[in-house]
Amino acid sequence: MSYAIVIDQPGDSSVLNYREVADPVAGPGEVLIRTTAIGINYIDIYHREGKYPVDYPFTPGAEAVGTIVALGDGVTGLAVGDRIATTEAKRAYAELVVVPAEGALPVPAELSDDVAVALPLQGMTAHYLVNSSFPLEAGQTCIVHAAAGGVGLLLTQMAKAKGARVIATVSTPEKEILAREAGADVVLGYDDFSAQARELTDGLGVHVVYDGVGKTTFDSSLAALRVRGVLVSFGSASGAVAPLDVSRLAQGGSLTVTRPTLWSFLQTPEERAWRWGEVSAAAASGKLHVRVGAVFPLSDTAGAHDALTGRHTTGKVVLIP
Repeated sequence: MSYAIVIDQPGDSSVLNYREVADPVAGPGEVLIRTTAIGINYIDIYHREGKYPVDYPFTPGAEAVGTIVALGDGVTGLAVGDRIATTEAKRAYAELVVVPAEGALPVPAELSDDVAVALPLQGMTAHYLVNSSFPLEAGQTCIVHAAAGGVGLLLTQMAKAKGARVIATVSTPEKEILAREAGADVVLGYDDFSAQARELTDGLGVHVVYDGVGKTTFDSSLAALRVRGVLVSFGSASGAVAPLDVSRLAQGGSLTVTRPTLWSFLQTPEERAWRWGEVSAAAASGKLHVRVGAVFPLSDTAGAHDALTGRHTTGKVVLIP
């Protein structure tokens, strides 16, 4: 037996029960890891709340770092004792977790567990945003919303590394400091950011908005775009975006809106290796700074969820079994 977080019905953080469960078993093509760090992401909260239907009882989580303790049939290229990270785990809020072998990512020795667990989902998300959803080029201007969050801090650094101008949005003076440390050229609050962005671009607007906030920023994000600009709506921390009348895109100047997810950008082993290799190597070398904003014991997952939904955190929120 081992411990895990189990949800019996959707609800607020009080439904996150820490209790003993039967040890999972690695099936064909899978490995079993003993977790050393677990990542919290907004999709876990959507699962907890019932916004995304799941079967109960349910253990949330897909992101973890740990050591392989067993191999399923047919697994090659991995060994017991290997230290891996993943954003493709099953029921990751647990001491023992099953991971598809293809989703096991080798962790550089230079990375601590809490830093490594910040990279599979948030790091590779930032990577596909600036390299694939809208490939940023030197001299272009972007808006990064929630720039002091886990994705935002990494995204800001990656955008600056490409030579882009970054206009960041944040909600507090403390978060402004973090955004500037990450390299943001300009930091704005959310009030009237579209008008300010136009002023900063001589009335033209920005090339792209990377928007992980959703409902409360979507309209103003559209308004901040230049002709043929792109809105990359990759999250909904403030709630789901309302249905879009596509005629607005023509009226705004032949705009484009895309709603990507990470899984669409991990379609082949080669693509996964490219994204993880660049992100983990940059973090290991110190070129990419990873901020771990809060660490909670697995037994206090409810407290971690409350801190995240209350926007009391910056950077990555991590659980330690």
